[in-house]
Amino acid sequence: MLAQAHGEPQNSDSFRKLCCGCVRKLSTRKAKKKKGVFWGIEVAETLRWRGWELGKEMIKHLILKNVHEKTQKLSYRCPSTRFFFTVFPQPITLSPGMSLTLPIVFRPTEKREYEDSVCFKKAEGEFSVTLRATLPHPCLSFPATVQLPICAVYNVTETTFPVRNIGDLVTVFAWETPSPFYMIPDCGMLNPGAECMVKVVFQPKVAMVYDVAATCWFGGEEKQKRTIQLKALAKYPYLRVSVTEEEAEGIQAGKFRDVLCFGSVPVGTTVEKCVEIFNMSVVDAPCRIERAKDPLVRDHVFSCDVSHGVVPAKGKLVLCIRFQPQTVGEHSTDYFTIISAGCLLQTVLKVVGSCKGPLVSLHQYSVDFDWINLGESLMETLKISNISDVPAYYQFDIDGRGSVFSLDRPCGVLEGTTTLALKVTFRPTHPISYHRRVVCLVHHQEPMYVDFFGTCHSDIAKPAILQARHLSWYRTNTVRGLTFYPPDILSVMLKDGKLQMDEKGALMLPPEIPQDKPPKEYFEANSMTEYFYDGVSSDLALFPPHVSVSPREYDFGCCVPLHKVEPLPLCVTNHTKGKITVAWTPSHGSAFRVSPEICDIPPLKSSAFRVLFQPAQLNSLYAAELEGFAFYKVLRHYSNIEEDATICPSWCLAVRLRAHTYEAEREHFIPQYILDVPKVFPPAAPNTDTYCSMLLLNTGTSLITFSVNQAACPSVLVKPCSGHIIPGGHQIFFLSTHPVNTTSQQHVLPLQLNSYPGYTKEIALRSCGESLLLLLEGDGNLYFKPAYIGTSSTRMYTIKNCTRLPMVFTWKIHQSDSKILSVSPTAGILQPYEAMAQAWTFTPDKETKYLLRAMVFVRRKSPDPVSPKSVGYALRIVGEGVLGTIRAQKEHLDLGNVLVGDLQSCSVVLLNDGICSLKYILSVEQQITGPCDPEEVRSDPLALELEQARGMIPARSKAFVQITVRPARRLHYTWSIKYAICTPTATDLASTKEEQQPLCCIVATGVYPTFCIADACSAGSASGLSKLHLWRLFSLDTLNEYLERDLTPSELTYRVPTRHSTCLIPPVYTPHLLDFNFGAAPIGSEPTLVMLLLANKGVVPVEWAFLFPSDQKMDVEHWAEDAEFSPHELHQMRIQDNQLFSVSPKSGKLLPGQEESVQLSHRHDFIGTDHLPVLLKVSYGHEILLNFSGVTVEQDQRYIHFASTKHFFTPIAIGTSHPPTQLYELYNGGAMPVMFEVQLDNIVRIQEENFQHPVFACLTPRGEIPPGTTGHIEWIFSPLEARMYLVDVPIHILGGESALITFQGIGYDLNTVGDTATSSQVFSPSVFPGSTKLTVPGQAATLSHHRICLGNIPDCTKASRLVFLNNISESKAVVFAWQISTCKDKRVLQIAPESGVVQPGESIPCFIALRPSGSASFYSIDLVCEVYIQESLVQYERDLQEWEGAKERQAVEFTITEKDLGTKKKPKSPAGRSSDSAETENLPESSAVIRKYKTLPPIKNHPMPNLPAGHFQRRLLLDKEASRVWVKPEPPKPILLHLGVTARSYSIEDFYSNFTSEFPKYFLSRGLLENTQFHDAVRRSLDEPIPYFSQFRCEESAELRDRRQCSTVPSRVSASPDLYPEKDGERKETRQETSPNNDLLESWERMSEILHHEQLREQKEMMSRQPAFGNLVELLLENTLQNILIEASRGEVVLTARPRVIALPPSPSRRITNPAPPPSRA
Repeated sequence: MLAQAHGEPQNSDSFRKLCCGCVRKLSTRKAKKKKGVFWGIEVAETLRWRGWELGKEMIKHLILKNVHEKTQKLSYRCPSTRFFFTVFPQPITLSPGMSLTLPIVFRPTEKREYEDSVCFKKAEGEFSVTLRATLPHPCLSFPATVQLPICAVYNVTETTFPVRNIGDLVTVFAWETPSPFYMIPDCGMLNPGAECMVKVVFQPKVAMVYDVAATCWFGGEEKQKRTIQLKALAKYPYLRVSVTEEEAEGIQAGKFRDVLCFGSVPVGTTVEKCVEIFNMSVVDAPCRIERAKDPLVRDHVFSCDVSHGVVPAKGKLVLCIRFQPQTVGEHSTDYFTIISAGCLLQTVLKVVGSCKGPLVSLHQYSVDFDWINLGESLMETLKISNISDVPAYYQFDIDGRGSVFSLDRPCGVLEGTTTLALKVTFRPTHPISYHRRVVCLVHHQEPMYVDFFGTCHSDIAKPAILQARHLSWYRTNTVRGLTFYPPDILSVMLKDGKLQMDEKGALMLPPEIPQDKPPKEYFEANSMTEYFYDGVSSDLALFPPHVSVSPREYDFGCCVPLHKVEPLPLCVTNHTKGKITVAWTPSHGSAFRVSPEICDIPPLKSSAFRVLFQPAQLNSLYAAELEGFAFYKVLRHYSNIEEDATICPSWCLAVRLRAHTYEAEREHFIPQYILDVPKVFPPAAPNTDTYCSMLLLNTGTSLITFSVNQAACPSVLVKPCSGHIIPGGHQIFFLSTHPVNTTSQQHVLPLQLNSYPGYTKEIALRSCGESLLLLLEGDGNLYFKPAYIGTSSTRMYTIKNCTRLPMVFTWKIHQSDSKILSVSPTAGILQPYEAMAQAWTFTPDKETKYLLRAMVFVRRKSPDPVSPKSVGYALRIVGEGVLGTIRAQKEHLDLGNVLVGDLQSCSVVLLNDGICSLKYILSVEQQITGPCDPEEVRSDPLALELEQARGMIPARSKAFVQITVRPARRLHYTWSIKYAICTPTATDLASTKEEQQPLCCIVATGVYPTFCIADACSAGSASGLSKLHLWRLFSLDTLNEYLERDLTPSELTYRVPTRHSTCLIPPVYTPHLLDFNFGAAPIGSEPTLVMLLLANKGVVPVEWAFLFPSDQKMDVEHWAEDAEFSPHELHQMRIQDNQLFSVSPKSGKLLPGQEESVQLSHRHDFIGTDHLPVLLKVSYGHEILLNFSGVTVEQDQRYIHFASTKHFFTPIAIGTSHPPTQLYELYNGGAMPVMFEVQLDNIVRIQEENFQHPVFACLTPRGEIPPGTTGHIEWIFSPLEARMYLVDVPIHILGGESALITFQGIGYDLNTVGDTATSSQVFSPSVFPGSTKLTVPGQAATLSHHRICLGNIPDCTKASRLVFLNNISESKAVVFAWQISTCKDKRVLQIAPESGVVQPGESIPCFIALRPSGSASFYSIDLVCEVYIQESLVQYERDLQEWEGAKERQAVEFTITEKDLGTKKKPKSPAGRSSDSAETENLPESSAVIRKYKTLPPIKNHPMPNLPAGHFQRRLLLDKEASRVWVKPEPPKPILLHLGVTARSYSIEDFYSNFTSEFPKYFLSRGLLENTQFHDAVRRSLDEPIPYFSQFRCEESAELRDRRQCSTVPSRVSASPDLYPEKDGERKETRQETSPNNDLLESWERMSEILHHEQLREQKEMMSRQPAFGNLVELLLENTLQNILIEASRGEVVLTARPRVIALPPSPSRRITNPAPPPSRA
């Protein structure tokens, strides 16, 4: 049971488990005490005592409840300490659902903490309840970890967590929190059991993962601390501005648009559009929206109510921007910057828009009323149109009540794209000519002028009719200063020649000199200039006035009482040099009139008139316009006019009057109006005029009079200054100012309404002269990064128009710097407050630092003579020209092996270590090497593709270039990648070829996924096939050759196995076809099994598959299949349905170096020949069509299986004295022996054709082949000429079908072919190792080699090889026996050992020796090693002995058939062999005695044949027969291991002539035994350092060796005892007898001994020359070498290891134990 740790919070309580198997389950009920369930008993895990006192007992109750459905029994042990105790333990029985309360008493004796437990025991195990008494202590509980929400940098996130006082004391706490976290509250006090919520605030300034610990200090005198882990993640926000498609019209398309275009907006209206601020990050992003700061204060037409906000993560914030233009025709630009928190990211939103106003025009600018009689009226139509979609307020400045010209709608609103037809009425009051130029005022548009003119006749006065040409002549004459003369004077001057008429009919002064300047012409003045420059509102006038009236405007003021109104004196001045007449137009019903109405005024004189005001009622407003016309008096009658060109129109005089009759105590009418006035004058250059319009609408039902006090604001001209507005009408004002500088000026115009000071509206306007202020980025400094010499570096540089007027800019670069520096565009227009980014290009031409200077000149779009022409700003440019290089991170990159036709990609890392960016262009050169034609591969396309052949690498950076290689051949590819730096003069590969530098080299090898057939073996019915014959039947050499070839395009039609055909016989696109011939076997025999070993000798994995026709056919609906099948299709369907051919596995994958065996089988269930096309498909590799074929014959059919109808002999050199014997193999695939005979007629014919030379000779024309074996026909091919010979030879089969075989042979000239003769190359000595992976089922042994090629050997010599037979079984021994098929092979081939036993896991060496004798021959011998399991062989011999013993007993036993010899008999056991004791057990005694001699079943040699599948009835009959007989045991079937031995033997003469260098390998030099140098070498070898094994020697051998070293007898003499050994005793006696003789006798004996030794030497030499002695020595050496090889194979000796010398041989002096003392010198 786990006890609670001291000081831990409550949630860390846990339990200790007392025994294995205790499973604790937490109760689902929420309670104060944490409960657990132990084997159905629910109990509290811990009992706690708090607040206890010394000397007092405290009792708590432990409740045990049975929550199981069965009755529970348990017992318990009391607490182990004396401080806790309970009732005496007794057994507890709890029924389901029942509870038991166990009192626990706590009795403390000292002030400390106590802990104990109560242990409960059940049958399932034990569990315990902890008893714990704690002292009062402070303890806070809060989570160990708090995870805060993800937060953006400089944003704030927060979360809360509870802090609870789980202690017993009041606790004060304080937090220590690391930045960027802080707690709210950071300190406080908690009572026991109380809790508070603490807020954690996270405000990061760096984007990173935060995992910090905050410390909480709490407690009283002794402070305690606990930590809480604060985890948070801060990320950088990323905001993007997006403008919708419609709102970004005209802006370049892109995913995100940061230009908001409002288009053209009607003046005075407000348009709102929205943009979306997208948050691309995963954190909420607070941001603020700021307007671009400008150096000048201006009135913003763009506004946005949102100044800051939060964009949600992966969300958007919609920002609404309003556009309220005020000036028609003005283009407005502004910038809003969206700044994320902390100013980490700034996104600029550009807003553009333009203001459009009304476009009002008159269809005609003059109305001609011709002439009418006095008292009549005439009406004409005047059309006015607004082609804009903005409504237009218009007003004709004429009071129709007091004028001869009146309009039905003098003011109104002209809606957009409408035309209005106005009715103009002419009511003359005097018989004179009338002309008045009336201005049409339009709000937000310049005024327009129209000329009204007509003539009135009376009975007496008939003035000249005024026409339009007269007005045109008048304006021209005015420009020329001729209109101040009356017509009569002009006529006289015209007659006198002082005046002339031009081609248009106007008057002009005659030129003094013919080449003088042409006369002045009249040009239409600007309507705004004409409107203000009238000489009244302004001191300036376009032309001096002819007649003037003063005052033009007058206010009578308060006219109370009505009858005491003073008249207004009116002065009219004649400025002409002719007499004029002034006629005032009477206004009936008006309170104002002029007296007199008509008056003549002499030239250059003035006349006084009186304006009388006669109001009719009090408390009213009065306003009117008086109209008068002044004209030359001479024009009263047309007869006074002599020249039509001298007619002058009348001049209109207008006086505006107003008055009111409000009594002093009466309040004037409150005006109801709407005033539309701009806040700012349109921008203008200093010392130029600027104009704006103002609209005052009378929305009330009474007249409104207005007046503007011009004296209060002299800087602003207002026209009209006074007047009245009828109810529902409006008045259009035009204001003009003339700013003299760029300082903003405030104008306040008092507009008094209804002649009451209290109704004065102060109109505030600002004006400012706009200077040519251009803002240059970076304080006029432009810095370029270092650039490569000859290359260009481009930077964007921004200039901004900081004025409200468009300006034209032009860049000027010094001529010497023009090749180094350029800008685009060089000139353009900057709209108001528009910023334009321009592309600056820096192209250094040498390696140096540059300091350049450029100027930008700005001017107004429409230059005015008053404004300055242009202002220049200087730009300082700093740059540097440097050199640089590019290198590859890896100069050599090997991609390894790449599949042909497949892709492989990699990245080349380019490094720029310089300080400048480099633009590069890459080129690739390809080189293909390997076994190929260089000319053919030179034209191959480039197999390497660069994803980006061009690019740019910044300074001190790297770039990744993705390359893709696709080799097309199985060759080695080398690609050399070069680079060149791009310059303006070298932009492509052709121009940079000379400057290319090597970069890196990439190599790859194109490979095919291919494999080869490494080995093959057969089993079943084909177990008798030799390896060589099996390879020929399955064309395995050809298959390997096909697999090594290059792929064809048709093979890659389907790269992987695919069902691609709807036919039963799918089409095949491969050109490679070969046969897989399974041979022949009788019906019912075992299936032919062929095991192929597939080996991946390549470097890439190989996926292969054998695809039967059904594997390539797509599944189609039944209705789509063809119901009729061809015989060929039916044949294939029978083969596939019966699975006559099978491959296992049909597909697989081989890793490089991996091998896998595949089993191919053919079942012999149907007689005939089976064919099936099988496609061998290698994924991304070869397709080879394999024609599976196999033959099944009858049991009694004699059949020879011919794999082919052609046979090729080995080529033979012409002139060969002993042509070799060659073999032709015949395989008996049936179950009967076969006799064959070769018909030699054609061979004889060939011999006759070749001068009786036997070109083809058959040595064995007839013979017999046992079933399932291979026979040979021996041939000799002896060509006469270097050409091909062929002969068709019939081979007859006795009782079978004959065959016609074509034999072909080639003769070649050895002198022409040379040493590269085929015969010497094919039969080079080699061995072919076998594979342990290629085994048939049940195979227990393998051969180390499956083929041995002994090569070319001379006749009568011996060639040997070593082969190991390996027992691969782990538990069973095997018995082997070598079998040689023919007697001839037995004579030339020897095997040792021929038979034996191989233990499990053991290897037996077998020596194969070939000793050719006789004529030269080709040897192809199939050695068969029969391998038996020893257990099965022993069992067979045991069963055979029992069978033979039973057979002997059966010869003398008999059966008694009498029926009355015993009681009831039991039936015999149907088994062939039943135990005697088993049968006699249930018989009576007498029967048991008789049973002892019971006859055994008949003994028969009746082995059961292998029957075909489907012959079930015959099997039953045989089984029934077998149950009645005891069949002779059959020997176990051996496993056949084939070993092919091939060689070619030559006569000794031919071998020596053809293979001289190899002759010493087979013939040993006999003189070696007599060579003294050889003897000395052998003797010296004895003096070599002793190897380690020489230490292990016997003492006797050491002494003998020492004697030999000390002997002085010559070696040739000491050799005699070896040949004639004698006893040592006899030799001693002889020496003792001869020692006393004299010297003569001794010399004679010495001579005799010398002669004796000479005779022995001669005998020894004669013996060494005998063949028997040489054979004996050769056999001895051969056995010695064989023993060494056997020891090496067993690991007893390592042939390749160097001998280790660990001790030198002991010197003779050291062997003397007691050396003699030195001789004395005395």
